[in-house]
Amino acid sequence: MDTLTPQLEQALEQIRAAGLYKSEREILGKQGPRVETAAGQALNFCANNYLGLAGDPRPAQAAKEALDRWGFGLSSVRFICGTQDQHRALEREIAAFLGKEDAILFSSCFDANGGVFEALFGAGDAIVSDELNHASLIDGIRLCKAARFRYRNADLADLRAQLEAARAGEARQVVIVTDGVFSMDGSYAPLPGICDLAEEFEALVLVDDSHATGFVGPGGRGTAALFGVEERVDILTGTLGKALGGASGGYVAGPATVIDMLRQKARPYLFSNTLAPAIVAGSREALRLAAGADAERDHLEKMAALFRGLMEQAGFEVLPGSHPIHAVMFPGEDGARLAGQIAAKMLELGVYVTAFSFPVVPRGKARIRVQLSAAHSEDDVRACVSAFEAARAAVSTS
Repeated sequence: MDTLTPQLEQALEQIRAAGLYKSEREILGKQGPRVETAAGQALNFCANNYLGLAGDPRPAQAAKEALDRWGFGLSSVRFICGTQDQHRALEREIAAFLGKEDAILFSSCFDANGGVFEALFGAGDAIVSDELNHASLIDGIRLCKAARFRYRNADLADLRAQLEAARAGEARQVVIVTDGVFSMDGSYAPLPGICDLAEEFEALVLVDDSHATGFVGPGGRGTAALFGVEERVDILTGTLGKALGGASGGYVAGPATVIDMLRQKARPYLFSNTLAPAIVAGSREALRLAAGADAERDHLEKMAALFRGLMEQAGFEVLPGSHPIHAVMFPGEDGARLAGQIAAKMLELGVYVTAFSFPVVPRGKARIRVQLSAAHSEDDVRACVSAFEAARAAVSTS
């Protein structure tokens, strides 16, 4: 007897009634600053395509050539017969780019974060985690038997208190875990202060730099480079699915012994198919391009500042910061409905953005997250702001 379907139907109806139902819009072509949708062509301001490499022909050409040379897939995990020399080449290139001894590839950064904690830490250890860390970090920490402590977002005083509690419990290893950039707010973790506390309490530092690698900091090396603490951050996790080509794949970079242990024990690595050859080749080319993308990074910074300034002039509430992620806030009980209506109207006006509401963000803090790309022009940015203003006017009079 099917008792599950009626239960799920009721739950889904409650989600719809609360205005929290997430619909998927189909893109009729490749990713880029402009995309084709069923509603027509639209400027795309909600992709993680920070350097514009997702639609760049160069990684795509490298992937095409790899299909002929390396094949479509390997039908294996890495330690059986799923490691080509290009997999190890990409790992070495990631490590060199980030200034670490070695790196290891995963199918996604979600898998990387899902495997790193259980393999390295256990009973007798302690993990001290920022409250706004990505879901993959939260889930990975839950799989580990280490004691768990949580500190208020970017609050160094509370981090100190949690470190004191961890040390009071006589933890063997203590690791501070944080996003480099908090993806829903576009804010940076205070890494210098975090590293200072780590040294004081003899703790490790692990940073998920998914929304920074390739385009933040000197040479695009991420938040640790931005704050000048590269040598003080012990372990980095990140993705190939955002600025570095936008396909899929994730990594952990750090000391060689850490990476070796992950090869022995990280379950998502041991029990998941190896990263597809075409993705490896395309990602290697994307990493090469990112390393030399100073002009693109400069342009992205200028476009982000322009958007923020124009939105503030137009009277929108945008969370403070300088990252290409801009959280345009619609607070209050009616905020989720309003954000959803404005996003829908903007698509009609030819600008593709997405509204976020609970449970993706806290209740009462709905927002439209706007993400700039180096592929956006000044005219694109101005068109986006104009669409925000027009959609706000249309929704307020409806």
